[in-house]
Amino acid sequence: MNQSEREAAKRRAGERAAEAVEDGTVVGLGSGSTAAHAVRALGREVDAGLDIEGVPTSFQAREIAVDEGIPLTTLDESDVDLAIDGADQIAGADLVKGGGGAHAREKVVDAAADRLLVVVDPTKEVDVLDDPVPVEVLPDARSPVADAVRRLGGRPELRRADRKSGPVVSDNGNLILDCEFGAMPDPAGLAADLSALPGVVEHGLFVDFADEVYVGTETDVTVFEP
Repeated sequence: MNQSEREAAKRRAGERAAEAVEDGTVVGLGSGSTAAHAVRALGREVDAGLDIEGVPTSFQAREIAVDEGIPLTTLDESDVDLAIDGADQIAGADLVKGGGGAHAREKVVDAAADRLLVVVDPTKEVDVLDDPVPVEVLPDARSPVADAVRRLGGRPELRRADRKSGPVVSDNGNLILDCEFGAMPDPAGLAADLSALPGVVEHGLFVDFADEVYVGTETDVTVFEP
């Protein structure tokens, strides 16, 4: 699948998931390129009269929602009926997220939602998760968390910015360690170990999160419940 085919598959997945949103729904608005297609599709429906409110999961998602005219709310004010979000990798209902550095806010919103619809292209599907796990850490905790990740068998690397000197800084003002563990047959156990480390704000393992998965293909969308 070349880049243009992947982009078309992402668009199909995002737009199909947006069709599940009904009038009066509060929607978690995911981050990333595939979720962005869903947000833009919802914006077109809002323009046509759909009555919804969105809870953005990142600065990027908020910008797109504002541009598309989607009314916004917060978790303090509203309960989330469903969220639409992408994934860097998916195995069943388990995900690796955080390639865009927004996984802390994404996890809060996705966990608060009654249903999570995950939108991906076929390249994101695997039998066993093995992508590096993004770990958001307090700046002062970078070194001790990195040492602890090594003791867990991982190889941490500070995420560097492409167009600025220094590291990537999350929307929350923290640093991100991309931690390579290889194949992860027990993501729940690793997730618990990472969550227990002092200084970890959030990690990118979303264990048993997906309620429905929308996989865009070259011509259609496959929808399944893990």
